[in-house]
Amino acid sequence: MDPIYVTGHRNPDTDSIVAAMAYAALRNALGDREYEAACLGRVSDETQGVLNRFGFRPPKLITSMHTQVQDLEFDTPPLLNAGVTVGRAWKILQAEKNISAVPVANEDGTLYGMLSRENVASYNMSQVSSGYLDAVPLFNVVSVLDGRILNEAGDDIDAISGEVTVALPQSQENLLFNDPNAIVICGDQPDMIRRALEMNVNCVVLCQAELPEALLQLPTKTCIIATPYDAYRTVRLIFQSAPIGRICRTEGLTCFHLEDRVDEVKETVLKFRDPCYPILDEEEKVVGVLTRYHLLRPRRKRVVLVDHNEISQSVPGLEEADILEIIDHHRLADIQTSNPIYVRNEPVGSTNTIIASMFQDRGLMPSAKMAGMMAAAIISDTVMFKSPTCTERDRRTAERMARIANVSLEELGREIFSTAVENRTAEDLMLSDYKEFHIAGHDLAVAQVTCVDSPRMLERKAEFLEIMDRIAEEKGFSMVILMLTDVLMEGTHLIYRGKDETIRQAFNIQPKDNTVFLPRIMSRKKQVIPMLSALWG
Repeated sequence: MDPIYVTGHRNPDTDSIVAAMAYAALRNALGDREYEAACLGRVSDETQGVLNRFGFRPPKLITSMHTQVQDLEFDTPPLLNAGVTVGRAWKILQAEKNISAVPVANEDGTLYGMLSRENVASYNMSQVSSGYLDAVPLFNVVSVLDGRILNEAGDDIDAISGEVTVALPQSQENLLFNDPNAIVICGDQPDMIRRALEMNVNCVVLCQAELPEALLQLPTKTCIIATPYDAYRTVRLIFQSAPIGRICRTEGLTCFHLEDRVDEVKETVLKFRDPCYPILDEEEKVVGVLTRYHLLRPRRKRVVLVDHNEISQSVPGLEEADILEIIDHHRLADIQTSNPIYVRNEPVGSTNTIIASMFQDRGLMPSAKMAGMMAAAIISDTVMFKSPTCTERDRRTAERMARIANVSLEELGREIFSTAVENRTAEDLMLSDYKEFHIAGHDLAVAQVTCVDSPRMLERKAEFLEIMDRIAEEKGFSMVILMLTDVLMEGTHLIYRGKDETIRQAFNIQPKDNTVFLPRIMSRKKQVIPMLSALWG
């Protein structure tokens, strides 16, 4: 069963990461075992501290929801070694009716070539014309003929070559073999066998006959093989003893990897028009084959979105995925779905408050460790209940989760917000909780750093502005904002790049040197973005 990814937004904060983990845990506990928490970016130091505190590992990192080759129902025929006989490979091709070619691999599983029915047919036709077998491993010949080696000379030979000759009656002297470089096929013909052994031909194949003891003791360098087949079938089979590595296609192969996007694969298939393509994994080992048929109805990835519902904040390629649910506490944005889905959007301060209610609705209690993480996430997103987004329900839910986990909310809050920031780079801080927005024709980014010592953070203002300038130039943003939200001061130092007049009108304050202090401003979602929306909208 393919996983259903539960993921928060890009540059995830603690609420986003824990919400994904908590909801996946809830669904899996109820028997829906395919739910898997995921994250879209680096886990912040704050979040990692919470994970460590309660003994959890970060969720799986995913970077795309684009439909990939690994999402296709591709074929997985037997993977043949280059030394396999043409006869054995042909049986596999006949058994795999829907596959026009099978992959041929090296010993380590990497691609050697592709063997098609056309390759086998072309080889058979060329052998009909030449009638020559060239240095085929002895074991291959014995295998296809269901034969056995009769004399000691066969133990000294590893490969056999020669013109394949069916021994004729001795009266036809002009048609007899006369070159030691021959493979002689005969039946119960003692005189023919004797002549071949005395000439030291490369090989004698004895069809449905016993070798007289006198001939078996005759000194010779000829390998003698006995087969239960008649001469006609033996002639056909012996040419199928050649290794497929000699006849398969090894050059000009077009390969795809499991991570390749299907839309790019389609373009390549239209360009080259091969009937069958090998598929490789990240170690370049063959895992299957792809045809045009597999591209008709690819499986779409499935995802549940938590703590966001805006496409610019979600995983790249989301438009190619099936969104099953949205659980969020932000404004409704621009995500569209092809089918009706379950949406739970509530005006609370933390997504984990909603998920805790979902545990309750289903008559299930989160584990002590999970409850502790959910309490920490609520504290983080509500800034110790000081954010204007915080509700009484957030506070009550956090208290309940803390009781289950047997932790103190005050101590937990101090742990979260006392996380050292001095040793982190300015770019790391800037991007740890960074979101992009499109408001009434304006593209902008708003990052937020929650701390307990904003004056020390302001000393790094020049570093922040340099990064903000780069972001604005690279993405063409009209404004880039960094919120330094101080829990103790209960306000935010706002550092920005953009028009001073925009800041003055939006927040009714006179900015100076790209900085303002906004008392009682703690929330990006409920205070900063609405003020800019009101100005531009």
